[in-house]
Amino acid sequence: MNQHLIQMFPDVEFEELRILERYTADLSEQQLMLFAQIYRNKRQTSQNILIFCIVGFLGFAGLQRFFLKQIGMGILYFLTFGLCLIGTIVDSINYKQLTLEHNSKMMQETMALIRL
Repeated sequence: MNQHLIQMFPDVEFEELRILERYTADLSEQQLMLFAQIYRNKRQTSQNILIFCIVGFLGFAGLQRFFLKQIGMGILYFLTFGLCLIGTIVDSINYKQLTLEHNSKMMQETMALIRL
């Protein structure tokens, strides 16, 4: 494991760290610092997504989808009360996978910015 990445992202989970290592393997130190600065602001933590899912049970269904930049699904969840709570329950179970997918997309976007 890359200790430098662990220091830059202390709250990163193992699967996300593996993807980060793959994306940043050929970056220079300066590019890596820029990547970390941009990516840190774009990523979500799985704990936050779980909290947003729980808030969905309390009345604002779909909040987790808004934070994952899935606006259409967020509106759908809000208008259907989390697809009658089934969607909110499924998201509460799969919150880590939702977070990893979002963060992978943010890594791709950040790498595109770095490569320019």
